[in-house]
Amino acid sequence: MSMKSWARAAVVGAGLVLAALGTASAADDPQNTLFMDVEGGRIVIKLRPDLAPKHVAQMKKLVLRKFFDGQVFHRVIPGFMAQTGDPTGTGTGGSYEPNLKAEFTPTPYKRGTLGMARTADPDSANSQFFICFTDTGCNSLRGQYTVWAEVVKGMELVDALAAGEPPDAPSKIVKVQLAADAK
Repeated sequence: MSMKSWARAAVVGAGLVLAALGTASAADDPQNTLFMDVEGGRIVIKLRPDLAPKHVAQMKKLVLRKFFDGQVFHRVIPGFMAQTGDPTGTGTGGSYEPNLKAEFTPTPYKRGTLGMARTADPDSANSQFFICFTDTGCNSLRGQYTVWAEVVKGMELVDALAAGEPPDAPSKIVKVQLAADAK
């Protein structure tokens, strides 16, 4: 093998190792992986404490208290996003935890990105969140809403959520749990 071929093989091999590490990282970090079971199956979500440590901590606390279990997706706009996290199912409620200060980053929104919903006050995120359907659908939100997680498996289940504002028969979250606590 020539030196040039060897170098090319080493680069390709390193890329495959890095790609494998990227896909395995959610499974390798059960403390920062959520399982969201919906009526059609399981959505696997990788938490991003590197981007939004306070938001991730609050969402984990709510998950441990089973806050999201049984909630509906009250706002689902095809090509844009699906929103949940309101115990009233109306889009006006939140948790008993305090609102969070914004943790905005220049992280681009892409298909499967989870961001925190909020009011006009940037420091009003609480428990409501959304999942982006496309790479371009949520681009206008960049730097204005906190990115805190990403779907790593199960986007086809997000795509299948009942659409509407609110949907006539909204899709429900069965339960959400940390991978470390999954049974």
